[in-house]
Amino acid sequence: MKRPLIAAALALSTAAAQAFCGFYVGKADAQLFNEASQVIVVRDGDKTVVSMLNDYQGELKEFAVVVPVPSVLQKGQINVGDKKIFDRLDAYSAPRLAEYYDSNPCERRAYEMRKDAVAMSAPMPAAAAPQSSKALGVTVEASYTVGEYDIVILSATQSDGLETWLKQSGYRIPANSARALTPYIRQNMKFFVAKVNLAEQAKTGFQMLRPLQFAYESEKFMLPIRLGMANAKGPQDLIAYMLTRNGRVETSNYRTIKLPANMDLPVFLKQGDEFRNFYKAMFGEQAKKEGLRAVFTEYFWDMSWCDPCAADPLSPDELRKAGVFWVNRSDADAPQPVPLPGRPGILPRPMPPMGGGAQPVMLTRLHVRYTPETFPEDLMFQETKDRQNFQTRYVLRHPAKVEPEACAEAKPYLESVRKRQEQEAQQLATLTGGDINAIRKKMVLPPAPPQKPWWDGLWGNGK
Repeated sequence: MKRPLIAAALALSTAAAQAFCGFYVGKADAQLFNEASQVIVVRDGDKTVVSMLNDYQGELKEFAVVVPVPSVLQKGQINVGDKKIFDRLDAYSAPRLAEYYDSNPCERRAYEMRKDAVAMSAPMPAAAAPQSSKALGVTVEASYTVGEYDIVILSATQSDGLETWLKQSGYRIPANSARALTPYIRQNMKFFVAKVNLAEQAKTGFQMLRPLQFAYESEKFMLPIRLGMANAKGPQDLIAYMLTRNGRVETSNYRTIKLPANMDLPVFLKQGDEFRNFYKAMFGEQAKKEGLRAVFTEYFWDMSWCDPCAADPLSPDELRKAGVFWVNRSDADAPQPVPLPGRPGILPRPMPPMGGGAQPVMLTRLHVRYTPETFPEDLMFQETKDRQNFQTRYVLRHPAKVEPEACAEAKPYLESVRKRQEQEAQQLATLTGGDINAIRKKMVLPPAPPQKPWWDGLWGNGK
């Protein structure tokens, strides 16, 4: 399939705060959303490192990415990264399930949590007659080959001229891109333009394009997205992993809200793809309720620990590969976990450092579904002072198996379970916009006990 590609700070192809106890049992990763773009943004002061994951599926010779940047980048500011870093950040911050088991009400002993069982899942119009760069108002400020990419840094004085230059130079970009280019030209921004060097690509041995990374300095903490909408045929998803030194990141020109989280849901969500299907539907429903005009926080946590862990936090070396320039220690220098006593194959999870103080890296995971109409401006960010942990976590509570006549506490307990399960069904229906009766059927809820008529006993003659 051939797809033209143009992007702005990302490669687009057409497109309750507390310490949580529990056991991680499932996740909904970024691959759940079709045509979702992923980008890593590292920010401290005016220094920024952006990593773009290219999910382009067409012929490599037709790949092109155009990114507005604040200045002319030197070759040393550009790097070809590792897709594994995106996979690691996705796995670590993905929305997750945690499960608990009720204690048997008939057993006279303290509730015992199961600490041992942790499941880890771990098309182009014909070209016009060539025109000179000067006539088009385009200047090639620099050119490099970095890995499998041929890169040029351009400046331009007119959007039509830049669009024409790109097409004449063999870059497959959407028709009528000039409108999207205009705001950046007015701001005197430069353009980072990359295409694949097929000879160098063959040498890499990789079947997929590796991420592009670039570092720069700018007072603006932002991510240009308007250019990526030039060839969009519908709403697009963007997942941004924001790595900062001190606090949670939010958008300053759009609403940033937390997704509904930390609530009990039916236990059948653990089966097969049920949780992934739930999360996809839930996010779609919440985005629709906001009119596709909000940015959602999916995760915020100190990268040194997690609870429950969907994956291990990134190592110092992995953070460096992501662009976190203030982390210097290698894995060899970092403290190594010690196996638990009597359990040589089990390593403890990282715990929060003692003594408080600023932690080296904070991760904010943002998810936005947008259109040109609902997000007419680029995303502007700010790092807040908020360090309150948050994750899109959902809880499964397994009822104890007990007969109604087993003890005096059994009937009240079973009644409380019935009410709880009905509430779980209603919460699931509200979150996803799903059919409550279909949910109840899938839950296989026990029939409600027969209810006495409302008038029974009204005149003292009821049983």
